[in-house]
Amino acid sequence: MSDKTVINIKLLGENTINSFDSIKKKTPDGIDFWLARELQDLLGYADWDNFKNVIDKAKMTCESTGNEIHHHFGDTTHMIALGKGGKRNVDDVALTRYACYLIAMNGDSSKPQIAEAQTYFAIQTRRQELTDQLGEAEKRLALRDRVKNANVHLTSAAKDCGVTNWAFFQNAGYQGLYGGLGVAEIKQKKGISAKESLLDRIDRAELAANEFRITQTEQKLLRDQIKGERAATDTHREVGAEVRKTIQKIGGITPEELPAASSIKELEKAKRRQFKELKPPTE
Repeated sequence: MSDKTVINIKLLGENTINSFDSIKKKTPDGIDFWLARELQDLLGYADWDNFKNVIDKAKMTCESTGNEIHHHFGDTTHMIALGKGGKRNVDDVALTRYACYLIAMNGDSSKPQIAEAQTYFAIQTRRQELTDQLGEAEKRLALRDRVKNANVHLTSAAKDCGVTNWAFFQNAGYQGLYGGLGVAEIKQKKGISAKESLLDRIDRAELAANEFRITQTEQKLLRDQIKGERAATDTHREVGAEVRKTIQKIGGITPEELPAASSIKELEKAKRRQFKELKPPTE
């Protein structure tokens, strides 16, 4: 934890901490979450539409950092009391701690409540990063998302080199890493359906090898100023082959010999179900 964060902890008032803690809720699995309608009041937003705009900006930030929006923002509804005993169903959003932090960072900085929220959720998010023990499946999901994000950056670098046939370029990297096997052949060897994404059916060690292949290829294309589709494709294959040699040198199992993992889509469905089940207390 940085010195700045330690100072912010000392400056953050007890009332502020209690305010944010008081509206914190927990899923049946013990995961903290907040409801946007309640957070809206604490952050000094009188109008829901204005606050919804801040939420939308936070979602864009979430996506731009390579995170899945539905992992942190879950649409929900609940009843609110009206005058004379009436009630009305309103839209709401269930928010993870990270989502709340992004909302605070995208809020109106002139509001003192926003500054307090930025400090509170920055501290809490950092603590969560240090103390949370992610399950194997969640670690795998986070790594899969990182690989997908790395592929986005590689695509951009490849296009700058003149690559137009992305499928051929991508397959070359797999061939280097998997001992000459392309995507279709890898799936066949592992018993993965042709319709499924390879990244959704491989485990952490294999995902990590692919992330290294992808990031190192991007860096080499940029560093060596590679020009032309052929040269870029050859570079991708060569980097994949070098990653393979490293795995072999340390006595690791080459990726084509690793068994397929269960579909990561099931974990994503479970996370979506978790958000759907988030219900505020009955009023």
